[in-house]
Amino acid sequence: MKNLVLLFIPLLFTIHSLSAAKPNVILVMADDQGWGQMGYMNHPALKTPHLDAMSENGLRLDRFYAGGPVCSPTRATVLTGRTHDRTGVFDHGYALRIQEKTLGQAMKRAGYATGHFGKWHLNGLRGPGAPIFKEDSHHPGAFGFDEWLSVTNFFDRNPIMSRKGKIEEYSGDSSEIIVDEALKFIKANATSNKPFFTVIWYGTPHDPWTAAKADKKSFTKLNQKAQEHYGELVAMDRSIGTLRKSLREMGVAQNTLVWFMSDNGGLPRLDPPTTGGLRSYKGSMYEGGLRVPAIIEWPNGISKVRITKYPAGAVDIFPTIAEVAGLEKSDLLKPQDGMSLAKLFLKEPGPRQKPLPFRSRGRIAVVDNDYKMISFPDSGKTRYELYNLANDMSEQDNLFKKEPKIANQLRKKLKAIDASVTASVNGQDYPEKKVAPQPPRIFWWERESYHPYFSEWIKRPEYGPRLKRHIESQK
Repeated sequence: MKNLVLLFIPLLFTIHSLSAAKPNVILVMADDQGWGQMGYMNHPALKTPHLDAMSENGLRLDRFYAGGPVCSPTRATVLTGRTHDRTGVFDHGYALRIQEKTLGQAMKRAGYATGHFGKWHLNGLRGPGAPIFKEDSHHPGAFGFDEWLSVTNFFDRNPIMSRKGKIEEYSGDSSEIIVDEALKFIKANATSNKPFFTVIWYGTPHDPWTAAKADKKSFTKLNQKAQEHYGELVAMDRSIGTLRKSLREMGVAQNTLVWFMSDNGGLPRLDPPTTGGLRSYKGSMYEGGLRVPAIIEWPNGISKVRITKYPAGAVDIFPTIAEVAGLEKSDLLKPQDGMSLAKLFLKEPGPRQKPLPFRSRGRIAVVDNDYKMISFPDSGKTRYELYNLANDMSEQDNLFKKEPKIANQLRKKLKAIDASVTASVNGQDYPEKKVAPQPPRIFWWERESYHPYFSEWIKRPEYGPRLKRHIESQK
């Protein structure tokens, strides 16, 4: 018996250490980077040495799923642990409901310094990324971020951004800019021994693409569009190197959990392709639209470097951080669609007990370990497709009629997911049992507060053509 007790001590100590330590947390998200666009995936053109190094020092998740097939939905899922339709973010450009409980708010209550840097896209405004005004009811500060340097949507070189409502103009690559600014925030809090929660949401490699000449030099055999696209990814990868090196120099790398992912699948019509052999692209419920690259690096919590094929996703981020940071159960709004991955940090836990749900544009999908089912609205009826992803990663063999037992099981789960999400959409998760008024989903130039800036911003390449069309249409 004594020997048996001794055998359990190391495991208990490891689990206790994982939950007792209060790590710093950095969430990093690329914008439109496909599952295949990593050096470690043997991409034929792109090298990502810094992301590769991160994967070689942490947990590489090769079956990781975005919250949805486009950008705003995944951002809502990351901040809530809930599939995006529940939160009112039905598609790109919808505002996150103010009634949701967010990770930023929970970390702030737990004593963390909270900062958001980069793309926001949760305040109801569409169009190329513009500065967010302090009067905006759905700016990052409204969801728990004490510091923020943010734009409404995608952004490129030489951006103009908003620091808590104050417009600031920058020169250089957007990825490197927001990492540099995030590091100032991190350093200030590391110096004062305050734990920090930092969100870095890139605008790369979302179009339009504009890369530095030096970053394009490896891609001269590609067409001009691909050169710019892949050049942006080179700069983004370099900024990851800057982030990791700076954390080591500050002495906080050991107990800082850095979680990298993309917000949705890769883009079509690029050569080399972006999704690594998966079916379809951004916007799709097939793997190419949902499965994304992901790495977690946390030396104090992930001591055994490895690659996992455990199915996990953006819905798991909030529950996982809640466990390792010691957040309160009440910090997470129910129902939660994700689960903590803390056990995965230590070892492979076996089959996933909670399927991964998705609902987008009337389509519903569920990933249940090896199997995935998708339902599509089709001329007033519902069409189902079933795939075994372990044998058919590219989703070519529809098993719906071939495996009726599995099909019936997953169809029941799809219907249960749909009913539950519909209740959430109708406000049943909130104390008021109804949805509070939301900002409309509009282009930012339709909001009057932006009109005084038209004469200056119309000269900018990212805004000019759209502003000219808008002004012309108003005549």
